[in-house]
Amino acid sequence: MRIGVIGCGVMGRNHVRVLADTKGFELVGIVDHSVDVREAAAKASGAAACATVEELIALGIDAAVVALPTSLHHDVGAQLIRAGIHVMMEKPIARTVEEAHALIALAEAHDRRLMVGHVERFNPAIEGLRQAIGDEEILSVAVTRVGPFPPRIGDVGIVIDLGVHDIDLIRWLTRSEIVDHQTLVSRTIGEHEDIAFMQFRMASGALASINTNWLTPFKQRRIDVSTRGRFISCDMLLRTVSEFSRYQPDGGYLHRSIGIGFHEPLKAELQAFRAAILGTAPVAVSGADGARALEIALTSLGDA
Repeated sequence: MRIGVIGCGVMGRNHVRVLADTKGFELVGIVDHSVDVREAAAKASGAAACATVEELIALGIDAAVVALPTSLHHDVGAQLIRAGIHVMMEKPIARTVEEAHALIALAEAHDRRLMVGHVERFNPAIEGLRQAIGDEEILSVAVTRVGPFPPRIGDVGIVIDLGVHDIDLIRWLTRSEIVDHQTLVSRTIGEHEDIAFMQFRMASGALASINTNWLTPFKQRRIDVSTRGRFISCDMLLRTVSEFSRYQPDGGYLHRSIGIGFHEPLKAELQAFRAAILGTAPVAVSGADGARALEIALTSLGDA
């Protein structure tokens, strides 16, 4: 499958690295506005360096990864889809919900696959957490995602950059829709919010929360899930899952660690994209999923 990467920032470079070593893909070309960046990425991967999206399309590609600033997602995605190319769009899917729905409609009209890059779904610890929960009723989900301010971010705040990941995970883990939400945000460093506390009520009755900031000197990525009989804690960075159950009146409980296999989340995500294109699996993270996560994030900011 001939594929190109558009945008060689942090995520774009990761896509280039993984695609160059993933069976089933031929990395054909790389687009970036910086000559030095695209030529360095092309040299390292063996792909062609392209100055424009048109140059990449002319090489004859089946699919493309778009890892550009959010403001460019709609226009570039639409250009690719109209050219008959399947699109893997890094999150968030677009700048606005209207742009997201326009991309979804265009992909449907041209019978192209549109997948959104919510890579956390492919984290083996998250997959292990979902399997551990099984069909149990979830009572609460608490997400903590904190770390230092990333210099790479300039066009959006923490809710759009990171919060959409966790909004998507909450919907995916609970298999339920968000029906109510409240958000508090604060701006302390840059132009956009860098602290956010978000609370949600799911259609299932479960409660969920997200605590995220760019003020913590170290990274922490954690999800705690409570069911009627168990408490399951997932460390997304260390990729561990722990289960606590059989609570006793004296404060005792049973603890066990759940074994987690290892794989590269980005490679698993790209393989899922390929399977969707080939028709051997549904789109793992659909345009509708991406649009809903964006809608909740934007509405939350409007409420804050």
